[in-house]
Amino acid sequence: MRVGHGRSDQASDDVAVEAPLEIRLNGSSFAVVMRSPGHDLELSAGFLFAERVLRRPDDLGTIRHCTDPDAAHRENVVDVTLTGASALALDAVLRGSRRVIASSSCGVCGRQSIDALAADCEPLPASEAVGDEVIAALPARLRERQTAFDQTGGLHAAGLFARDGQLRDVAEDIGRHNAVDKVIGRLVLRDALPARDLALFVSGRTSFEIVEKASLAGISWIASVSAPSSRAIELAGTAGIRLIGFVRDGRFNVYT
Repeated sequence: MRVGHGRSDQASDDVAVEAPLEIRLNGSSFAVVMRSPGHDLELSAGFLFAERVLRRPDDLGTIRHCTDPDAAHRENVVDVTLTGASALALDAVLRGSRRVIASSSCGVCGRQSIDALAADCEPLPASEAVGDEVIAALPARLRERQTAFDQTGGLHAAGLFARDGQLRDVAEDIGRHNAVDKVIGRLVLRDALPARDLALFVSGRTSFEIVEKASLAGISWIASVSAPSSRAIELAGTAGIRLIGFVRDGRFNVYT
């Protein structure tokens, strides 16, 4: 639903597909990364090389999508076998802490199976409506508090807002997921969860991980200046979260 300038219209929209890719090493699950489907073999090889799991290209034995006809999500699973020095070191890699891999750009990298991505929470109860003018004003109110962004131009922000549009808390970080973790973490430390009276607004796109974090915190409204991914929309619908994107210039899109 496109909302702006006193009117709303139903419309179809294209969204970027976000899906998990599970990387298995010699039959053992190693990590799950969120990605746009396509070029999965290249992504897997580059990921393993960057993590020093694949020590040299010659140690890559086979790499292919899962061929087990009974395997769930096999189109989202890549099986990799290693040889040489990389294979000899694999047991130590799988036992070590580097098996859980996270970065500022991916909040779920390192999940060891696709099933672990499902949010284990009940759908949130229906929340009170928020006025269109309140939603439209969120970007400017968050921007006023992005002091580190003013200095660097390179940080994302996450803000928690009351229903009347008052900014209650804000955090900045080079990673969107980290900024969300910071504001929710403060609620955890204050024993202030679930946060059903608050809305989350983020300065970038809304991905699966951000919706999952909000759902676990009991936050039933999420808005952003950019687009949601396909999986973010799916999870928001399942979790009973109102998901809003492209909040810009007095307009926004309501996806769930």
